[in-house]
Amino acid sequence: MASYTYDNQFTDILYSEHELNHQEFECCTFTNCNFSQCTFVAVTFIDCTFDDCIFSKAKINYVAFRTVTFNRCEIKDVNFAMCDKLIFEIAFKDCVLDFSKFYSLKIKGTSFTNCSIIAVDFMSTDLTEVVFENCDLYRSEFAKAIANKADFKTSYNYMIDPKTTKLKKAIFALEGLKGLLYKHEIIVK
Repeated sequence: MASYTYDNQFTDILYSEHELNHQEFECCTFTNCNFSQCTFVAVTFIDCTFDDCIFSKAKINYVAFRTVTFNRCEIKDVNFAMCDKLIFEIAFKDCVLDFSKFYSLKIKGTSFTNCSIIAVDFMSTDLTEVVFENCDLYRSEFAKAIANKADFKTSYNYMIDPKTTKLKKAIFALEGLKGLLYKHEIIVK
């Protein structure tokens, strides 16, 4: 049976591989914690905040993120694709998400603010109304994604093929048009 923790603060903890398994956390704050060695099994976070935490290379295949905020976290090479999809709600601010995977997830309305999102897999992801505010999207993959009404206007280094990605009413800045036209070898000056 899962243990339940409500309204608690955790600071400066290096978690071991299975230490958090079969636990549920609600309204908790994690500060300067390191989850990189974790292989999560049956872990739920509800209305939780992670500040200055490290998740890089953590195995989060069996995690539920329900209204979770990540601030200044390092989340490199993490596969979100196998997370619990029921009420999957996350937000990222000032995070490094390089090489992570959101393949085929529904992350409608998610906000990414001031994030490094280099070589991230958004293939087949529902990015409807997602806001990418001042994010580096270098080499991120958007094939077969739905990015209708997504906001890219302050982000940069993206290359999105409008033939393979749904972009109805998506917002782009004029200087970002080259990221939509790269495949056609059109020069924009």
